[in-house]
Amino acid sequence: MSKMAEEKAVGAAGAADAAQQQQLAASEAAAARVRPVETLLRAAPLGLCVAAMAVMLKDQQTNEYGTVAYSNLGGFKYLVYANGLCAAYSLVTAFYTAVPRPATVSRSWVVFLLDQVFTYLILAAGAAAAELLYLAYNGDKEVTWSEACGVFGSFCRQAGTSVGITFGSVLCFILLSLISSYRLFSAYEAPPSSALGNKGVEIAAYPR
Repeated sequence: MSKMAEEKAVGAAGAADAAQQQQLAASEAAAARVRPVETLLRAAPLGLCVAAMAVMLKDQQTNEYGTVAYSNLGGFKYLVYANGLCAAYSLVTAFYTAVPRPATVSRSWVVFLLDQVFTYLILAAGAAAAELLYLAYNGDKEVTWSEACGVFGSFCRQAGTSVGITFGSVLCFILLSLISSYRLFSAYEAPPSSALGNKGVEIAAYPR
């Protein structure tokens, strides 16, 4: 009996190893199919961020009322810095993704965390610049701020172009975050039913 049980255990272990290898091969094949698309998606923010940064860096207007430039406003300067950092990150990760390498959980965690950080970075920069642009167009009567775009219209239009391009890169980073999160968490298997106990999982009922 003990010998038969040992043979069954060895057979089960071999079947589990074969299933694991088959799953790994399937996951690598899926990654190979997705890699070109992900590489292009990671390269796209590079052009968008550089374009948004270049437009904002050239944003300056002088008239009889004075001179205004992006460097006079902290939100616009933050937008330039954030676009520069995200462009560099996009370049590095595009090269990283283009080179085939075995997927590991640790690498997936690093890419996932970095994608989250840079997504929130560029989103915060775009939101701050958009709020500043809204105040420039509409003012704030509660604190007696008058609108400035009636006087510096060209400056506001160019800043709006930069903010619009930035939100294009935000969309790319959101998609990349979804891809990296899916890749990471799909590597984990659900716990076996035996680990949940005989009674399964109890679900708390909340009053409506």
